[in-house]
Amino acid sequence: MATYDQDVFINIVGGVRVTETAADLPLLLSALSSLRDRAIPSDWVIFGEVGLAGEIRPVQGGLERLKEAAKHGFKKAIVPKGNVPRKGIEGLEIIGVQRLEEALEHC
Repeated sequence: MATYDQDVFINIVGGVRVTETAADLPLLLSALSSLRDRAIPSDWVIFGEVGLAGEIRPVQGGLERLKEAAKHGFKKAIVPKGNVPRKGIEGLEIIGVQRLEEALEHC
């Protein structure tokens, strides 16, 4: 899907300033879900840094983020492969991705 002719504006609720790279992947997937007119389910959690070549990099505190997401009722997580815990988290399906294309396949 070509996006070179699109202007994309991201509005964060309440004017929160996004200062960490873990927001890269959810912001990109949100914009692309809008272009495809396909919403991301509200019980999914997504985080990860996206490199210029489309690689998905791990972020700090991945395990803690996943545990907290499970506590809050999230059912599915799309995260960098490097943030997938060795032992699963009960009630949370965790999908590890290495490239943006892989994340798009799961959305």
